Amino acid sequence: MTGVCPDHQIRHMLDSGTIAATLPVLEEQIQPASLDLRLGTVAYRIRASFLAGQGRSVEDRLSEFEMHRIDLTNGAVLEKGCVYLVPLAESLALPGDISAVANAKSSTGRLDLLTRTIIDEGTEFDRIPAGYAGPLYAEICPRSFSVLVRPGMRLNQIRFRRGQATLSDAELKALHAQTPLVDGEAVIEQGLGFSVDLHPRGSDLVGYRAKPHTGVIDLDRIGAYDPREFWEEIRTTDGHIILDPGAFYILVSREAVHIPPDYAAEMAPYLAMVGEFRVHYAGFFDPGFGHAGAGGEGARGVLEVRCHEAPFVLEHGQIVGRLVYERMAEPPTRLYGAGIASNYQGQGLKLAKHFRAG
Repeated sequence: MTGVCPDHQIRHMLDSGTIAATLPVLEEQIQPASLDLRLGTVAYRIRASFLAGQGRSVEDRLSEFEMHRIDLTNGAVLEKGCVYLVPLAESLALPGDISAVANAKSSTGRLDLLTRTIIDEGTEFDRIPAGYAGPLYAEICPRSFSVLVRPGMRLNQIRFRRGQATLSDAELKALHAQTPLVDGEAVIEQGLGFSVDLHPRGSDLVGYRAKPHTGVIDLDRIGAYDPREFWEEIRTTDGHIILDPGAFYILVSREAVHIPPDYAAEMAPYLAMVGEFRVHYAGFFDPGFGHAGAGGEGARGVLEVRCHEAPFVLEHGQIVGRLVYERMAEPPTRLYGAGIASNYQGQGLKLAKHFRAG
């Protein structure tokens, strides 16, 4: 059956050897519509980001770009502004009818920790063609904060698909008419458009900007850090802010999003022509995200925004991204927010889980 593979199909792929790992896969790695990937034991500091390219392996290319290697066994710091390549614990032997797409996890993106998956003979980041058999690697570039990592940490995740799963605009409109995907009018064009909220109710706090010179963040420490040491609050009462070139922002969508149980979604950046910025990372939205059946009443999309070459005025209600909805091949056995650790169900403006709330 075509569509995104749910959790029980992922378990079958593990049992059959379609997905292999150097360590036993943990139950908490298996999400409703994806599998968390784990860092291996070594990181390679490389001169530049690269793709393997047709007919070449990542290992072949690594010999061209490696500067030095770092043992992660007892923990190691990946420094801001540097590029690293880390072999992952998981590998694939996909059948000819299953492809995959990888993405940074929510907390990874909210730390401005650029994490992309590359493969042997790969010509695109985060895209794994049907029939691929081989290792997986994470390219990691900390953009705003240096981070302390260890083997087994889960910075990115992978989603598996059989056939064409993406809903057309007509199908998305029909789904919205049946089960509202946002409150109010839906802007549907190559996905469900969402806009930025710069008029929050009862507050002038609209977002956060990463500070340029901070300490190291240990990715195992949850709720441990004072946000004031890493972030500047962005406040406005007039419905617009000016984005600084090169700065990284955490903002929030105006719309509260619903992902029905039979669907998953992926956040995609809006067309570059809208302005001198982009929503920096795409992200997965699992079945049940913001959905009433999984303890949600709609959940805002947190926006990870980076400004480009020129200062840019961002206005309240401006469309900044879109959600591309996909069919599930089957409903998952568990939904996001229902009986599993779901850090961002029902979220509003929220930093990564490593920072103390309030």
